[in-house]
Amino acid sequence: MLLASALYPSALLLPLSTAFVSPTALSHPNVRFTSHTAASSPRATLQMRAPSPFDPLDLDKLPPRVAARGDEGGTAVQLAACLALVSALYPDAALAKDGEFGIFEGRIVSLAHPVVMALMYSASAYAAFSGLQWRRLREIGTEISELKEQQKPLKAKIEAAGDEQPVDAALSRQVSALQAQIDELSSTRKELAEGSFRDKHFQVGSVILGLGTAFAIEGPVNTFIRAQKLFPGPHLYAGAGIVVCWAMAASLVPLMSKGKDSARSAHIAFNALALGLFTWQLPTGWDITQKVIKFTSFP
Repeated sequence: MLLASALYPSALLLPLSTAFVSPTALSHPNVRFTSHTAASSPRATLQMRAPSPFDPLDLDKLPPRVAARGDEGGTAVQLAACLALVSALYPDAALAKDGEFGIFEGRIVSLAHPVVMALMYSASAYAAFSGLQWRRLREIGTEISELKEQQKPLKAKIEAAGDEQPVDAALSRQVSALQAQIDELSSTRKELAEGSFRDKHFQVGSVILGLGTAFAIEGPVNTFIRAQKLFPGPHLYAGAGIVVCWAMAASLVPLMSKGKDSARSAHIAFNALALGLFTWQLPTGWDITQKVIKFTSFP
């Protein structure tokens, strides 16, 4: 042993090197333990294999065109990262007030709420008109049927009298009066049917529910952006009540389509209340609009 140590000092390194290598390292796929024989060189070395690249999606096997697309995606990610870095370097430009919100604090966006809500007021008035016309069209048929029922026995008496007996003048006048009412109502029903008030009422109501609700919320949001606070008062409370009435009226449509008269009456009541609150809200809305014009600037 001593002779071997003297002749080959590296022979002692073989058991020492293997003693300090853990079994886990020896079994790792990227570690290869090699031992050289005396014919070459009596030494033991640990050779580390180059780790394989992490590519669970096998992106290296993609065609060149697909790889180029991936490079474009990487460029987009780098650009987004640069923009985020710039935003982080200047946080006050994105999170501030007193004009630093840009166009969202300007007069154009601030006046969007009063302009759109004025249009919604006109739309609400037309929706009320078209809804009442559609209701009239539904009811007029019932009235015509009732008049025809009243006319039937009178015509029967006239037919029973025949040509032998003179026709009662009063009876004839009643039949003629009923027929005139029937003709008038039939003409009115034809005009109402040509107006397509049912479709118009549905379309205008959908616009009010969607656009009106959106800009009813946009108004307080814009106020908070400009002033960093809200101003609770009659205008804000009335606006919230209007939106609630719109939602309640819309929720009754499925029952109305099934012929529920109570649902129709409630629908009319909610919309009438909304239109009343809208009308009461006009003076306060005008005052607020004047303040917005005064304290904002274009754009």
